[in-house]
Amino acid sequence: MRPTLVFLQSQCFLCVFVGVCVPAVVGSVPLALPWHVSCPVQCVCQIKPWFSPDSVYHEAPTVDCNDLLLTHLPIPIPPNTHTLRLQSNILSELDTAMLHGLANLTDLDLSQNRFSRVRTISQSSSLPSLRSLHMEENHISHLPEASFSSLPALQELFLSHNNLHSIAPGAFIGLDSLLRLHINNNRLTTVDPRWFRALPQLEVLMLGGNPVEALPERGFLALKSLRSLVLGGMGLRGLAEKALEGLEGLESLSFYDNLLTKVPTQALIRVPGLKFLDLNRNCIKLIETGDFRDMVHLKELGLNNMEEMVSIERAALENLPELTKLEITNNPRLSYIHPQAFLQLSRLESLMLNSNSLSALHQQIMLSLPSLQEVSLHSNPLRCDCLFHWAAKEASHSHIEDTQTDKQTPRMVRFIQPQATLCSEPPELKARRVREVSSREMSASCLPMIPTNSIPSYLGVREGGKLVLHCRALADPQPELYWVTPSGLRLGPAPSHASKGVPAPAPCHSLTASEGFNHTSSISPSQPQDDTPCNPSKHYRLLPEGTLEISNVTLGEAGLYTCVAENALGADTRTVTVGVHTRGKKRKRWMAANMKGNQLLKDARLEVRDVGQHYAILFLHSGRNLPSTRLSWQGLYSKKHTPTYTTRILVGTQIFNLTHLQAENFYRVCLHEGISEDVKQASRRSRKSRKPRCVSFRMKDVPDPQPSLLLSPELTSTAITLVLLALILLLLAGQGGYNVPGEGAGKHHSTILKEIKIPKVLIINHTEGSNAQ
Repeated sequence: MRPTLVFLQSQCFLCVFVGVCVPAVVGSVPLALPWHVSCPVQCVCQIKPWFSPDSVYHEAPTVDCNDLLLTHLPIPIPPNTHTLRLQSNILSELDTAMLHGLANLTDLDLSQNRFSRVRTISQSSSLPSLRSLHMEENHISHLPEASFSSLPALQELFLSHNNLHSIAPGAFIGLDSLLRLHINNNRLTTVDPRWFRALPQLEVLMLGGNPVEALPERGFLALKSLRSLVLGGMGLRGLAEKALEGLEGLESLSFYDNLLTKVPTQALIRVPGLKFLDLNRNCIKLIETGDFRDMVHLKELGLNNMEEMVSIERAALENLPELTKLEITNNPRLSYIHPQAFLQLSRLESLMLNSNSLSALHQQIMLSLPSLQEVSLHSNPLRCDCLFHWAAKEASHSHIEDTQTDKQTPRMVRFIQPQATLCSEPPELKARRVREVSSREMSASCLPMIPTNSIPSYLGVREGGKLVLHCRALADPQPELYWVTPSGLRLGPAPSHASKGVPAPAPCHSLTASEGFNHTSSISPSQPQDDTPCNPSKHYRLLPEGTLEISNVTLGEAGLYTCVAENALGADTRTVTVGVHTRGKKRKRWMAANMKGNQLLKDARLEVRDVGQHYAILFLHSGRNLPSTRLSWQGLYSKKHTPTYTTRILVGTQIFNLTHLQAENFYRVCLHEGISEDVKQASRRSRKSRKPRCVSFRMKDVPDPQPSLLLSPELTSTAITLVLLALILLLLAGQGGYNVPGEGAGKHHSTILKEIKIPKVLIINHTEGSNAQ
């Protein structure tokens, strides 16, 4: 009975909604009305809604002759026609006399026809009421001087998708009222500032899709009223500092689908009123410190579809008080966002980070965004470990501590698509929804991890050019990053105090085994110092976050480079092969040397530096980077088999301290080449060189104990008592030598004995008489 009642109630509600709401909604939408005039054959004449460029609604008498394969204007066209639609025909000329009679014509659509000259339209008698002219997808290749002077009221001009390759400097003379100009997707290779001098009222300019590689300085200076500028798909590789000068009123700017390799910060500074910025689909690799600093009116920012982007650095977005929406999505190599990347974004409400290669979103980022309401993290390889405690299920309704004010503020950040926001690591949490994982299931600390796709397996550079290698990793504790060159030289870690744009010289030194592995002990004080020369070239620079820059690259810089991220818990490494491109015999020699370079252990040698009773210090001599090697050691006993111990060698390690060894025994230590992909693909000839490099040695003997007299505390006390007794006897003997024997003498001697305190365990038999001793 109850389900039936619920069903009837729902049906009644639906009937009320259909009867009341639907007619109200439908009635609010303007509908086309019949227009009872002599309409051209096959055309449709109606009264249709039309909105002016400034969004004012009109009821427009419309003649629709689209898609009729017309070669001439149809007749008769009603004289009161407001909108004439001739899209998708094969028109190449117009009867100007017929247009002369259309005094009320406001909107003329001639797109997708075969016009090659604008004179066929503009040479007709003046059309004083025409506000919108559509000529997209025609065959126009040139705009002569004063091309539209007969259209004084024109507010919208659409010339996109033509073959325009040249525009006369005064082509737009007479268009004093023009608000919107669309000349995108043509063949223009330059932008002439003289075009815009006749357009004082222009608000929207669409220039994208033209093969313009550089914009002139002050090219838009005459466009004082411009509010929106689209420069997408032009092939721009950079932006001059003064390219946007004069656009004080610009609010929306798009650089979509260009070749920019960095954010044009200096040019953007000259657009103080910018509110919407689109940098999607460019070649930007790093969003660097200060790239968007102090853009105080910016509300929305798009950094999507960047194939090369790998990192967002510290304070990259700083002091953007009006920013409410930030989109950083579909960047396949973006794996690192600095914990302090977003500073002073007090109004950010929506943070879109889906479809990247992010392993985590640091809790410091959440604390720096006090107004954040929603975040999108799905389609990322998320590590549900220590860095993700803020996203645990009990944290969704909990309080997050504000470290600056020592207060707890309620945070209820909503996940966009929570069903698709899944854990990838650790294995026991894989495929679990992040919101369903409790903080107790997350680890308390994080091993470093360098994302696989953040560093390419191969990178080519021209001889004499500049090599830039980026490496980033997140962990807790925060890891240190350093690089190892093909010659085995360690560069790093970078000093944390280095500032943007001032790269610090890269320090270099050997890495001891105690630094590289947490299971080995420290080097003993007696360890000899490594005398390997360390003279890094001046053209090596290591930036603060782990980027290695090499200027003026030579053939000697070719080979394997390894990035190492290390903290107290462990380390992670990634290797990239760098090829230096040149010509002629040098290239052949380099290729031959590179083939020999695959034999990694050919020149490697182990040397025993010091041996103790329970430790041995070894030094690895190698002129190359050994990115994947193992060290094994085994005791050589004559009577029983001993196990072999093996450990992975952290790249760059040259000194090894083996501990917990047994004295007076022989040991054999071997260096083995690893099983990296490069080794798997090596030739058979190179496999012979992968024989391990071994060294044997004998531990020191344990010295024999020396004999010594050891007395217990009881024996020591007894000995002291005997010595004291001997002294008393000597004293008594001395007294007897100076007194005359007799009764008086005996009495005096007895009195002396009574005055001396002796231990209770000592018993002295006293006999009176002259002969007592």
